[in-house]
Amino acid sequence: MESSKALQIMLSSAILVLLLVSVFPDTEGCRAADGSNGHVQFHKVSHYEFSGPKWPPSKYNLTYAFLGNYPSDKINPVALDFDQWAANSGFTFSQVPNNTQSDLTISFQRLDHGDNSPFDGPGGVLAHAYDPEDGRFHFDADDSFVVGAVADSFDVETVAVHEIGHLLGLDHSLVQEAVMYEFITSGATNRDLHPDDIAGIKALYGF
Repeated sequence: MESSKALQIMLSSAILVLLLVSVFPDTEGCRAADGSNGHVQFHKVSHYEFSGPKWPPSKYNLTYAFLGNYPSDKINPVALDFDQWAANSGFTFSQVPNNTQSDLTISFQRLDHGDNSPFDGPGGVLAHAYDPEDGRFHFDADDSFVVGAVADSFDVETVAVHEIGHLLGLDHSLVQEAVMYEFITSGATNRDLHPDDIAGIKALYGF
């Protein structure tokens, strides 16, 4: 019981801490930068930190759409990620056609794509997603995204489950096993929400 109380106090205190360790300027969205050891580091770091804005209760039933020439083989992995967040929060997510207005949009973009956060070609920035209630989630089309663990490529489901956390208002976790951890590794997968991810979304929204 005492250890549980201590953990709760530690987590509550950690919410107040935001460590900026990237050389990139701060943005509303998520950035990633190449590391020297095959890892990629996401931009912001904290222990289930909140990015600020959150969705109002009237928007707990969110719609999402895949825009443009989004690869058909990469739709289901992202849909599975939405299902996982829904199963562990008070949100529901429904896919709508790409010609329908939606709360969230997912697309592949290249270089300067009109959001003042240009991608940088192969390597470097993998993806970014914006805080509520913006709803945009962009993959860098010049990076290699696959389904599964493939050397020198990134698992689309692993990247998406992380970025959806940002769409919902979460920043990064210091827990290495969490999907909101600051690092992602090529040729590997980390798709399952960790108790820290679940604690973060529940604490943010009071679910």
